[in-house]
Amino acid sequence: MSAARVAVVTSGVGLEYDVDLPLIVDALRSGGLSAEPVVWDADVNADPGAWGRFDLAVIRSTWDYVERLDEFLAWADTTAGATRLWNPAPVVRWNSDKHYLGELARSGVAVVPTRFLDPGSACTPADFGGADGVVVKPAVSAGAVDTARYEPGRHAEAARHARMLLEQGRSVMVQPYLPRVAEGERALIFIGGAFSHAIRKAPLLTEPGVIDNDRVPHLGVAPYRPTEAELRTASAALAAVPSPDALLFARVDLVLDNAGEPVVLELELIEPNLFLQTSAEGPGRLTEAVAARAGGQRRQGGAG
Repeated sequence: MSAARVAVVTSGVGLEYDVDLPLIVDALRSGGLSAEPVVWDADVNADPGAWGRFDLAVIRSTWDYVERLDEFLAWADTTAGATRLWNPAPVVRWNSDKHYLGELARSGVAVVPTRFLDPGSACTPADFGGADGVVVKPAVSAGAVDTARYEPGRHAEAARHARMLLEQGRSVMVQPYLPRVAEGERALIFIGGAFSHAIRKAPLLTEPGVIDNDRVPHLGVAPYRPTEAELRTASAALAAVPSPDALLFARVDLVLDNAGEPVVLELELIEPNLFLQTSAEGPGRLTEAVAARAGGQRRQGGAG
């Protein structure tokens, strides 16, 4: 029996900057799997069936997908037809647009209150009031690209930002700015459906009114022990994901509202940084979860 072959799916920028990538590949190989990093839009796509040479494709750092979303979603569907893809293609599609926050809220999950403006919507300064200001961001985004916060009274600037995005044919999110984000964003990582580890990091939107697409997305990362309330909120969010199976990996980003209660900022199910360098057990947990989904040995043809 040959070892199960695992594609650790990345991108050109991921190969250069993903600090988790070598940890994952080394851990999988140490766990008896045949693992290699593969760029999602590499030459292998010239033959859509070529992904079938892998027993499992694990999406990790496909960090350019937002710029080519339709192409990436088509890739996910095609790859899922050739091999096992985790997280699954329907979950990838669902999580690619932050309208999912509305679905979570309707399911009773505590999320940052979010209003969506879709192309063609009216957009006036009156839509951007908030006691502590607002955050404006595109509904399809990563790394806080094209995102900014606006202080109270800066309604016109916030509306101008939103109109810019709407004129590009992009949906817009408007959220209240929660001052307690200054205490840090929490990121809770789940592997194989179970909580693994967590980190806390510094807030990103420190300069009001500034769209900074060159900002470092993860500053001041430190291991963190989540509260029971944070674990409950994260678990409730994952329970509301439309997937019949436990996800291979998930990251739930939380902040505190004005009452000090945790609310979901984002649910990262496609290509999140898992901060494995902060957890001694994390790489091993991921290896066990990947091995379970790969079946432990090579398939004899066909997607499972």
